Amino acid sequence: MTTMPVDPQLRALDIEIPTQPDVLVKLSLLMADEDIDLQAVSGLVETDMALAAAVLKAVNSSLYGLRGRVQTVHQALTYLGMREVAAITFEMGLRAAFPPAVELEPVWTRAAKRGLLMGRMGQMLGVDPWAAHSAGLFEECGKAVLYRHAPGHYPAMLRATSSDKELVQLEHTAFGVSHDALGAALCESWGLAPAAVASVRYHVQLQHELLMPEAMQRRGVGAISLVAWTLMNKPEALDETVMEIAPQAQLDETLMLRAARRVEEQLQQAESRGR
Repeated sequence: MTTMPVDPQLRALDIEIPTQPDVLVKLSLLMADEDIDLQAVSGLVETDMALAAAVLKAVNSSLYGLRGRVQTVHQALTYLGMREVAAITFEMGLRAAFPPAVELEPVWTRAAKRGLLMGRMGQMLGVDPWAAHSAGLFEECGKAVLYRHAPGHYPAMLRATSSDKELVQLEHTAFGVSHDALGAALCESWGLAPAAVASVRYHVQLQHELLMPEAMQRRGVGAISLVAWTLMNKPEALDETVMEIAPQAQLDETLMLRAARRVEEQLQQAESRGR
């Protein structure tokens, strides 16, 4: 597994991209197998006690809305399915690659929610759900890279900006690179699908312009990313966003809007049961 960022310009910067934890390397290999072994996956997660505990805590949170309490990783796989448990494992492994920080908690909370929304929408729309879920989890991870790089300076930048568009401008000035490029480099070095890498690389531009960049070849995941962001930040603009972005990704507007409404409803039901 290579740890060199994809962007050659990043090599000249003194910003370290964390290597993928061993358990996630092994999980990636299992997930790549056409005939995925549930027992092997649950066994892998359960060998890391801290990770297994974190996964079970996440599965039993209101976000997933399960009625009974799940007590083993294998149970979680049975109730939620391979993709969602693998994604929770990736989320926990991603968090563990960075030092704990109060300022990053909102980043991880949004990552869990966005990954869930995107994975389920991908499944409904026939767009690689694992790539979609992964992109949602990693979309803001470049912020964690910069936080680790400049813990004394970066939190103030996070507090000083009201949008990611403003933030990337400050990041470029301060560090010569922005969190979207760093997030894409982390995705690349951890072996995520090209569609996930592209979505992470261009998500800020998409949010700001509602326009797919010419360089973006795999567009389905990016379109889903924008719709998930809209659901979480500007739900009143959902119809307009879907009508604008779906044709650019060659997705059906009606089906995309239906999928967005459905996952929004699922999340609201889960959250109401958790209250």
